[in-house]
Amino acid sequence: MLLIARRVSVLGFALLASLSFGDNLRVATWNISNYTGGRDAAIANAVYGTFQGRSFRPDVLFAQEVQSASAASALRTILNNAAGSPGDWQVSFGSLTGTGSTSDTAMFYRSSKVNTVSANLVAASAGTAGNPRDVWRFDFSITGNAATSERFGVYNSHMKSGSGTDEQARRQVEALAIRNNSNALSSNYQIMSLGDFNVQSSSQQAYQTLVGSSSNNDGRFFDPIGTPGSWNGNSAYRFVHTQDPTGSGGMDDRHDQILMGGKLGDGIGTEYVGAFGTTYSTSTWDDADHSYRAWGNDGTSFNNSLTVNGNTMVGSSIAQSLKDVAVGGGHLPVFADISFEAVPEPGTMLVLGSLALVAARRRKKN
Repeated sequence: MLLIARRVSVLGFALLASLSFGDNLRVATWNISNYTGGRDAAIANAVYGTFQGRSFRPDVLFAQEVQSASAASALRTILNNAAGSPGDWQVSFGSLTGTGSTSDTAMFYRSSKVNTVSANLVAASAGTAGNPRDVWRFDFSITGNAATSERFGVYNSHMKSGSGTDEQARRQVEALAIRNNSNALSSNYQIMSLGDFNVQSSSQQAYQTLVGSSSNNDGRFFDPIGTPGSWNGNSAYRFVHTQDPTGSGGMDDRHDQILMGGKLGDGIGTEYVGAFGTTYSTSTWDDADHSYRAWGNDGTSFNNSLTVNGNTMVGSSIAQSLKDVAVGGGHLPVFADISFEAVPEPGTMLVLGSLALVAARRRKKN
């Protein structure tokens, strides 16, 4: 009888091992460079192409410089039709009228991975006095998340470009609107602030408004790769530069980032996949401490256009596609993985529970 109990226990452990108690969601940001449609093959390969087992393959993609609703529809179609795509992409946006006015940000998402998606206006564009574009917060829940009440609130930004006093002041207006809004969110929210910040240094006021401590830190953001500094033109940060893979200045700035709320690094429940806050490597792109990547940047492109031949992260085909997408001076996408506790299959849990009960009864009888 003891042998039978052991067999049942082994079967129970096998079933236990097969249950999906955890899963990942890949979140990405990409300034897709004055996108009006087209670039089908380049986008498809940049997103779903594979090199040495590595692929971009986001589950949620926050894009900037999407010029119209028809452009958003075109990009969604490309994502759905790409070879290797699961074909379940949808898009959400508040308004899309281009980079010169109201908004150019959108959320593309896999409908099998996230649900209850909504776009929420945080601050309307303020002309020449403040944020040049509407600020939107995109809310969603993760499908299959054991924390059923948990929501994500993600601020998708395309801040004012430039390094002058006026440009920095206008970025501060946007950052303050985001921080005030994130401070006021309910406790069931996980938060991110991402996009094209157009900041050259972590010491700039707008950036410090997002990541700095204040009287209310409920909505404070953190750099998950703990890499502050003066990024512009500094080779020490060559592995996290995102701009510009095609222009004359080359790869020399960390304009595009994903910042996260502190609860994504507290070791409980939904978490960033990596050593939250640990400084990113200065010697390799393949930092084992982080899932965070500037996709396509293998660190060999400082002050030059993106390396194509011999690119050790993505290979020549994907690297060329990333350059083809970034027409007219563009950006590389950035992604990071989020782990969450998945709901076990109810039927499997019932079988497992029954087996465990049988085993316990037999052990008691013996």
